[in-house]
Amino acid sequence: MDGDGREALGRSRGGLTSKVHLLTDDRCRPLAWLTSPGQRGDSPMFIPLMQALNVARTGPGRPRTRPDRARGDKAYSSRANRVYLRKRGIKATIAQPDDQRANRRRLGRAGGRPPAFDREQYRRRNTVERCISKLKQHRAVATRYDKRDYIFHGTLATAAIVIWLRDLTKEPSDTA
Repeated sequence: MDGDGREALGRSRGGLTSKVHLLTDDRCRPLAWLTSPGQRGDSPMFIPLMQALNVARTGPGRPRTRPDRARGDKAYSSRANRVYLRKRGIKATIAQPDDQRANRRRLGRAGGRPPAFDREQYRRRNTVERCISKLKQHRAVATRYDKRDYIFHGTLATAAIVIWLRDLTKEPSDTA
């Protein structure tokens, strides 16, 4: 929770809502997450989410903070996010929304060339959706009983620990 007392709850027609922004590995295990009010955009949360990543190494040394590749849906497509990834040397596979594509075409040569897009990598983006599904198997995560953000983060952490422990007890052939 930030010092300003935000609770990551936003009003919508259906009532109070919140979003969980999530980083996962290829085995659908949560690595980092942030919460935001439900009506807030996804793109502004991308850089803070990437900065929250810390993966312990198997041997000695500092934790990894730079993944090899970032995959995201159209909601995370922005120039600022792509520049951030390029500066850190992270390959990006993020689909471009139709309005950004049309704007680049409208500008012609001044619009620049389209960002690289690997369809095969983009198909693997579903690991995030599958991880969210695993998190929502826990009723407290699915319904967000917790009003306070720091308590909800604890609930997410507990669900994430269960996911990691279940994955560690599986045979290597079961995790694919």
